[in-house]
Amino acid sequence: MSQDDSTHGNRAHQPNRLINEQSPYLRQHAHNPVDWYPWGAEALEKARIENKPILLSIGYSACHWCHVMERESFENEAIARVMNENFVSIKVDREERPDLDQIYMDAVQVLTGRGGWPLTMFLLPDGRPFYGGTYFPPADRHGLPGFPRLLAAIANAYHKQAADVRQNVERLTAAMGAVATYESSGRELPPATPLNAARELGKHYDSAHGGIGGAPKFPNTFVFSLFLRMYDADSDINFADMVGDTLTKMAKGGIYDQIGGGFHRYSVDERWLVPHFEKMLYDNALLARLYLDAGRALNEPEFLRVAREILEYVLREMTSPEGGFYSSQDADSEGEEGKFFLWTPAEAQAALHDEELAKIAARYFDISEEGNFEGRNILNRTIDQADAAKLFGTPTDDLARAIETIKARMFAVREQRVKPGRDEKVLAAWNAMMIGAFAEGYRALGDPRYLAAAERAIDFAMNRLWDGRALRRSYKDGVARFNAYLEDYALMAGAMIDTYEASLDARYLERARMLADVILERFSDGEKGGFYFTSDDHEELITRAKAAFDGSTPSGNSAAVMALLRLHAYTGDARYVTAATGTLGLFADLIEKQPFGFAHMLEAADLYFRGPTEIVLVGDRKSPQFREWIERAGLLYVPNRALFVADPNGAADGSFIPEQARGKPQINRQLTAYVCRERACSAPMTTFEAVIAALDD
Repeated sequence: MSQDDSTHGNRAHQPNRLINEQSPYLRQHAHNPVDWYPWGAEALEKARIENKPILLSIGYSACHWCHVMERESFENEAIARVMNENFVSIKVDREERPDLDQIYMDAVQVLTGRGGWPLTMFLLPDGRPFYGGTYFPPADRHGLPGFPRLLAAIANAYHKQAADVRQNVERLTAAMGAVATYESSGRELPPATPLNAARELGKHYDSAHGGIGGAPKFPNTFVFSLFLRMYDADSDINFADMVGDTLTKMAKGGIYDQIGGGFHRYSVDERWLVPHFEKMLYDNALLARLYLDAGRALNEPEFLRVAREILEYVLREMTSPEGGFYSSQDADSEGEEGKFFLWTPAEAQAALHDEELAKIAARYFDISEEGNFEGRNILNRTIDQADAAKLFGTPTDDLARAIETIKARMFAVREQRVKPGRDEKVLAAWNAMMIGAFAEGYRALGDPRYLAAAERAIDFAMNRLWDGRALRRSYKDGVARFNAYLEDYALMAGAMIDTYEASLDARYLERARMLADVILERFSDGEKGGFYFTSDDHEELITRAKAAFDGSTPSGNSAAVMALLRLHAYTGDARYVTAATGTLGLFADLIEKQPFGFAHMLEAADLYFRGPTEIVLVGDRKSPQFREWIERAGLLYVPNRALFVADPNGAADGSFIPEQARGKPQINRQLTAYVCRERACSAPMTTFEAVIAALDD
């Protein structure tokens, strides 16, 4: 049965235009009394002809406060009447249209100094903004004006204070132009930048609870991925400690679904206990990869276990029958935030049918009568298995089996509850991140289902999202829509490289190259460097922005730099490294001043400055020894690797082998390896122990 949450909202009204949209978020508003329009020419033309301001509301399906504002205001007959009489109201799913979200989020941040969702903007009929904010309550409270009072004031200003509105528009448009435009200082990024930035970021580390800063606390995946890279580069144990401590505390906290696997969006407190309960595909893709990397770099099996549980969760609950990955699961079910995930002691005991198991569960997962969230319990781990075994006077292995039984029984009972809504649209960029996680999961964990999931999702993308010339952003109900954005192309190119490195099938490198060439042709700013958010054939908006800052997902520019540098290692194509270095140069000043906003770009800079570590294998890829070496290589953390295979006669496997790795002979008909850095290769090696030593050198 579909969990697509398209049945949300009041059914007493005739549907508005959003009933014809694919987005579950838009369809959730299809029975509001508001006369909603999707973004498009019809709405903009209506605003122009009727001389009405546009009320633009941007959100997404898993957004808790978006649902709150809908219940409080958009389902309110009186408020809807004011909206319908005075505005042309447009609803946008930010996950389908990140281009619009980027533009108008910049606007609200210029206006208020902060942002978030739901994003509420007021525009002229030509799309230029003049006022905005985020969530507005139905009545004045917490220092925020009530939404009806705000609507009346905006409508009055638009018609009776036109000069003031026009002045606001001009000031805001100029400020947005400055935000969207980047000028290169002409200086190059110093090679020490990644290490210096990591040390600066480490000053904000929360030594008590892990993570960066205080509440609310986000995973900040790229920061900790950068720390891992710098531990590899510099051997500073502080970086390893910060990663290990944070990932341990996150995995024990309520931000992690202790029963079903997968991470919630973020923690509202500083100690990872109380999450916003939505689960996003991109968070789980990026965190699975971070846990895989940390498990290998720090030799921590627990991190590999968490990564496996994330991947199993995605296979079980977030994979479509066609092979693509769904976008998100809501925080709410049955109108209550987190209800699906919460437990009372009585519910746990009823699920377990065993008094001793109930005692273990209560201690191990912190289940109490008073609860830790509104009288109920978010499962979290406050004790290690070894300590729990001592406490209950049982062998550690027996305690571990008891915990697995507890999890299985509680999961089975939880499956009978009403599940949170699931947004079943498939997004190119988010799928790309998950493809990469599954490919890397196969390399680290050896489960062939993970490689199969990655390859099946790629087949889905190429069959459903690629039309032979361009990608589409979003797919649902058999239809692909919206021009793809820079992040879609860049992350998908990276996913193709990941899948090549897992499968050693050169077709994936060909596809990565195809996507990279589109980036260069349709997104490049040939004059100033860097890449635009949208392609040159995209709908004309009020500005053509360049997304620079890494947030919960990588910016299109940082993803492009990473993909282009990786491809250059395989192809030697100078266009890729030229475009990548031009982008690093464009943002050089910002990267040094604001490293937190460029953590993934700093990872790409690390690849640029240290260069790839090229591993060349010469031998029969069908031999058991070849398979064994590939499996052992997958257990190693090598952040800037590039993998090449040549047959025993020295011929390259396709054209994807750099000049410095060509002509490498096989020694005594044995599988032979070379490790190459900075255009110099090691002596031939015929034992994997020698390969490990060369990689550590």
